[in-house]
Amino acid sequence: MEINFVTKNPHKAQEVKAILGDIGVSIVHAPLKIHEIQAEDINHIVRDKVLKAFNQVGRPVFIEHTGLYIDSLQGFPGGLTQVFWDKLQAEKFTELFGRLENTSVTAKTVIAFCDARKVHIFEGSVKGNIAPEPRGNKDFQWDCVFIPENFEETFSEMGDKKNDISMRKMAFDNFREFLVSEVL
Repeated sequence: MEINFVTKNPHKAQEVKAILGDIGVSIVHAPLKIHEIQAEDINHIVRDKVLKAFNQVGRPVFIEHTGLYIDSLQGFPGGLTQVFWDKLQAEKFTELFGRLENTSVTAKTVIAFCDARKVHIFEGSVKGNIAPEPRGNKDFQWDCVFIPENFEETFSEMGDKKNDISMRKMAFDNFREFLVSEVL
């Protein structure tokens, strides 16, 4: 079976293929531009986006959306993380939030899969803290500022070890279980 992964980000496509592993499904990177609605509710965003993607591709498709939920901001920016990050970038982000008394944050990944019959949603989340300054490679968005709970390194500093503990891994583990039991 072939499933299209709609993302403009080649880092995500590589990471997802590594996380899912060989389960008898061919993941095809589909770097389509899908207009994403802007909303705090991540489930609303992924449902809308996966339906738009399915309409363009016409075959089983999935999308992934990851957001940061900052405790001191009552869970903001959530579904708006990309817009928030694009404006602030690593240095400003850590300057504003990495030096607060409460640096707690939750990273959450939500996957939406559409197979023409239904939209299926899968989630994973990891609690952590915002680093006081960016650490590690800055190429993959906020990995350089997120320190997962019970670790001292940022996701960026962890390298591939991140794939063993990340919110994306948890969400894709749930997606993999669904594919193996319901689709294959």
